[in-house]
Amino acid sequence: MDDTTVICSKEDETGRMLTRLDLLMSWCRMEFKLKKSRSLLIREGKVDEATIFTVAEQQILTVSQEPVKSLGRWYDSSMKDTRRGAETLEQLAFESLLTINKCGLQGKFKIWCLQFMLIPILLWPLLVYDICSTTIEAIEAKINKYTRKGIRPGLSDMAMYCRKAKLKLTMKSIVEEYKCGKAILLTMLEESDNPEVKTAQPSLKTGRKWKVIEAVDEAKECL
Repeated sequence: MDDTTVICSKEDETGRMLTRLDLLMSWCRMEFKLKKSRSLLIREGKVDEATIFTVAEQQILTVSQEPVKSLGRWYDSSMKDTRRGAETLEQLAFESLLTINKCGLQGKFKIWCLQFMLIPILLWPLLVYDICSTTIEAIEAKINKYTRKGIRPGLSDMAMYCRKAKLKLTMKSIVEEYKCGKAILLTMLEESDNPEVKTAQPSLKTGRKWKVIEAVDEAKECL
């Protein structure tokens, strides 16, 4: 274990917890990396930037001073996913597509890189950030633009991603993967063995066009 997350409901509890952790680390002859440590205090639904926490007699930077990345997700003082999600998609989807397109591989190998390297990397940010489905459709349209190079322009998406046709391709639709990932995440949270997680009633924002709660409820009714 090299990462520790402290979550407390009161400011003084956080201070006591950090003091205990400092004593424990000194007993273990270890120390915290303050360059990688961040603090976040939310008071009445707003970020409090005035309160500073300390550990080992040194101040911990706040997320307002410098954002922090944990498990592939960026945290800053805005507490919103709009900007971070757009930056992630711009970097991974568009820049990576240009990199794959400019490589010296043949077309089928470029498709392989797209399907088995780029899309799996994209799925994790799409899962942890609250990104609407219309943005995902725009990304798939961008991917289809590169995929259709060298074939007839009138080829529909159904021919590329259909799973019921006799001549089906081994191509993944990022929209379908996004919807499946959100449905799995919602089901995991709703049916968690932890009672606190189960009663929290998680809210996953997927935009107005497609709602994951309605899709999961419809699937359960069909079963």
